[in-house]
Amino acid sequence: MSAADPARGRSAAPAGGPPAHHAGFPAAAPARHLPGHIAAALERAGGGADSAGRPWAGRDLGGEGNPLHRFDQDDGAADAGYEAAIAALLAGTGSEEDVHRALASARVFIPVVATLADGGVGAHGFAEDKEADMALVTLTAPDGRRALPAFTTAARLGEWHPEARPVAVYAARAALSAVAEDAQLLVIDPGADVTFVLRRPGVWALAQQQPWLPSYRDPAHLDLLGRLAEGEPAVAGIAVGPGRGVATRSASGHVLAGGGPGPELRVELTFRAGTGEPDARAAATRIQRALGADAGFAEGVDSLELSLRSAPPSGPVAPGA
Repeated sequence: MSAADPARGRSAAPAGGPPAHHAGFPAAAPARHLPGHIAAALERAGGGADSAGRPWAGRDLGGEGNPLHRFDQDDGAADAGYEAAIAALLAGTGSEEDVHRALASARVFIPVVATLADGGVGAHGFAEDKEADMALVTLTAPDGRRALPAFTTAARLGEWHPEARPVAVYAARAALSAVAEDAQLLVIDPGADVTFVLRRPGVWALAQQQPWLPSYRDPAHLDLLGRLAEGEPAVAGIAVGPGRGVATRSASGHVLAGGGPGPELRVELTFRAGTGEPDARAAATRIQRALGADAGFAEGVDSLELSLRSAPPSGPVAPGA
């Protein structure tokens, strides 16, 4: 887990009180001095104002001024557009970009948990009470990369982590949090029947609220690969398609053509008959270096799977062929 912004509750101070002398009221008692550690805690908490100095008293935290107001009537159910995109992917009629497009306007829940922070010593020299900070929950993918989980329903989040608090955000905001946490994957509904992984290029596009096209379908990447292959005399052909890690399997056993963590892009180079292994590997290395030096390719491709094969030797055509 990695720490996020602290979330601490503060109580509003009374707006006013009776005057010191008034009919029916005794004279005001001498001013009381709070113990040093209490005064330090109140001073650190901000007293009757927030960190910007705005008083808590009289503040209306509902309506347009509250960034969460649009989720006030949220019933915690899954976004209908996302569910439809996943159903189409299961049926073989949808695609990864359809799911990404549905996420662009979907509300999700990200889990946060309370972590105990050290109180330390305050300005008055007294030990301060420990405070609870709220931290985002992150995961570690099998390849070691950091991933941020997000859930389409509050119930699924609760089943996955009963102690986590669900925070409702738009999926684009969740992707932005993933980027801020240096997480390269956004994992939708881990532990559910269908878990969809949005890989780094898709996460970045969602965070910027831009459309996304998987690298194995992007014409710009395919054109670049074709030009590089043409520049190598030993290469007889090139085939490009989804990597082995693009597909995923639901908990019930259905295979989906998308939503996997990668490898994302499969490139198969076919070398002319008679090309020696050293020459083939040298050509492949030159192509890989050129791809890595291309900014658009490096940003748009999450992971590359490269395969080398030799063309079958030509020979006489069999009768009847």
